[in-house]
Amino acid sequence: MAPSLDPFLARTRIAYLTMEIALRPEMHTYAGGLGVLAGDTARSAADLALPMVFVSLASREGYLRQEIGPAGEQIEHPDPWDPAAHATLLDAAVALPIEGRRVWVAAWLHLLTCPLGHHVPVLLLDTQLDANAPEDRGITDRLYGGDQATRLKQEAVLGIGGERMLRALGFEVDTYHLNEGHAALLPLALLRRHRLGSDHPPGGPLLYDPDPVRERCVFTTHTPVEAGHDRFPYDLVEGVLGNFFELDQLRLLAGDEALNMTRLALSLSGWVNGVAARHAETARRMFPGYRINAITNGVHVATWAHPAFARLFEDIAPGWAHEAELLARADRLPDEAVLAAKAEAKADLLDVARQVAPEAAGALRPDLPLLVFARRPATSGRTCCSPTPGACRTSRRACRSRLCSRARRTHGMRKARP
Repeated sequence: MAPSLDPFLARTRIAYLTMEIALRPEMHTYAGGLGVLAGDTARSAADLALPMVFVSLASREGYLRQEIGPAGEQIEHPDPWDPAAHATLLDAAVALPIEGRRVWVAAWLHLLTCPLGHHVPVLLLDTQLDANAPEDRGITDRLYGGDQATRLKQEAVLGIGGERMLRALGFEVDTYHLNEGHAALLPLALLRRHRLGSDHPPGGPLLYDPDPVRERCVFTTHTPVEAGHDRFPYDLVEGVLGNFFELDQLRLLAGDEALNMTRLALSLSGWVNGVAARHAETARRMFPGYRINAITNGVHVATWAHPAFARLFEDIAPGWAHEAELLARADRLPDEAVLAAKAEAKADLLDVARQVAPEAAGALRPDLPLLVFARRPATSGRTCCSPTPGACRTSRRACRSRLCSRARRTHGMRKARP
């Protein structure tokens, strides 16, 4: 029997919108940490039976499957997946104007289920529809794919299309949570309903009342570097969105020089948080005048704990998977038990490495330390693919390292799915 939204419509009051979300390894709807956080948030919401619905993009072609070539270069391969294998196409569609055309958006429903039997609905927006013009069908296909115009279209589908889809399906949302600035066009869509009338003269140049919107919007900002914030030239915004919102009014909310999606979200959200105390300090310096709180990122412990450690935790703290505070008892574990669990986990890791890359993993030994190199350094990727830092001249798809600060700034790059 196909899953239904009916059990969720009456109780759901919070919508969480995110460009990417890591639900299952087979569902290539994520690129990196932002998606992993969104997926862990959804799993925690299911554990707690929270009245939430999650909205993202279908991303049928994934982000990329990465291969390192003989010269150390990155070789990109498509990473497609079939939404029908893990989700149900809903009998609803909404339209939004893009480049003067009506673009239709459908939604796939994936039910995320926790071990306790609770569910949360996840909606994956999809423009791959026959009703759309050929040039519009692929808008949601490639996560973070294409040029700036494609990125703006994707973010319009997520923000504007996501809000319209929620209403069309019957959700009555009280609070919208924006996971990063990609969905910032959603509060802008809400703001259009609050234009000040002639009997209520504005207190300044803004002709809209932002307070009702701020009461409903929460914003989590993640990126601690200027290069990571999406900016779109206003001539591009006008070409893609047309007269969706007056540009002179949009400049008051999103910046004079370009549409800064982070600044737009900051302007229209009543609660804003960074993802760590230090990150919030950095964000406040980057965007002075805004109150940015701090909520330190966490993980869904039960998802990421190896079974060997899960057994240990269950012995000393029954129920730890749904009440993580109980893990404070972990310091009672005997050293021998921890070392044995670590050895079991490492043996499993080496088995996976041998299956994936048997030639390279042949020299790995369980009695030696194992050093693992991440795709990029933790300093937010300052390495450049050019011999001269900052001198990158490659196109977005041709940039091999995906680390170059200039390329990230110019082409809107994001992390690769591991």
